[in-house]
Amino acid sequence: MKIAVCVSHVPDTAAKINIGSDGKTLDPNGVTFIVNPYDEFAVEEALKTKEKIGGETVAISLGTDANKETLRKVLAMGIDNAVLLKDNNYRDSISVAKALAEEIKAQNAELVFFGKQSVDFDNSVVGQLTAEFLGYNCISVVVSFSLEGNKITCEREIEGGKEIVETTLPALITAQKGLNEPRYASLKGIMAAKKKEIIEKQPTAANNSVEIISMKKPAPKQAGKILGTDATAVPELVRLLRQEAKVI
Repeated sequence: MKIAVCVSHVPDTAAKINIGSDGKTLDPNGVTFIVNPYDEFAVEEALKTKEKIGGETVAISLGTDANKETLRKVLAMGIDNAVLLKDNNYRDSISVAKALAEEIKAQNAELVFFGKQSVDFDNSVVGQLTAEFLGYNCISVVVSFSLEGNKITCEREIEGGKEIVETTLPALITAQKGLNEPRYASLKGIMAAKKKEIIEKQPTAANNSVEIISMKKPAPKQAGKILGTDATAVPELVRLLRQEAKVI
C-alpha cells in the first residue's frame, strides 16, 4: 500500500512575526521555520501504519526550496520518499488542495494523512478539500486510528465530546493532537535522510479564489485601569464598560 502524508513548512509559533514590505505577506527574515506541529502527528501515524501493514510512505509538500528542510526532517523520522511541489507563488486553500490531490493521484496512494490544520493560516480545510478533489472518504480531527483490512475505525473530537466513525479505503485522515506521540529522528535516520532524494515537480498553475488584500498586526493592548478594591468601584466599572468599551 502507498501511504501519503502532506506536510507544511510553517513559522515557529514562538517566533516574532512581522508583515512584509508589500503589506500582504509575512517577512521571513529572522523567523525560524519548522514542520507544522499537527503534521508531525500525521507523519507518526503514517509510519505506525506502515510498520503494521507494510507498504511505502511518501511525504508531499508544496512551497519553495525552503520546504526541503521540513521534508528532510520527516525523511529522518522514517518516511521513505519525498516530493516537493515547487511553487513560489501565493496559493489559497483550494489551489493548494488541488495541487496536492493531483500528486496524491499520481502517487496512487490509498491512504493519506494530514495535520488537522497548519499553524500559519489556521484555515483547517485543506485536508477536507483534498479529499473532495480525490473523491476519498475523509475523517477529520482524529485522535485514534485503526486499520483492519479495508476498514478504518477512528475516534474524532467533536464539540462537547468524541465520536467513533467507520469508513473504508481509499481515505484521508486529518490528525489532532493526542493521536500519538511523534518520534524523534535517530542519528541513523538523520544520516539516511541526507542520502534520500527529494523529487521536485512543478504543480499546475494556481487558480486562486481568494486574494489577500492586506495584512496588519492586532492593535496593541491599552493600559489597564484600577478602579478600586471593593464594591464601590462597581458603578464606575459598569459605566466604563458601557460608554468606553461598549461591551454592554
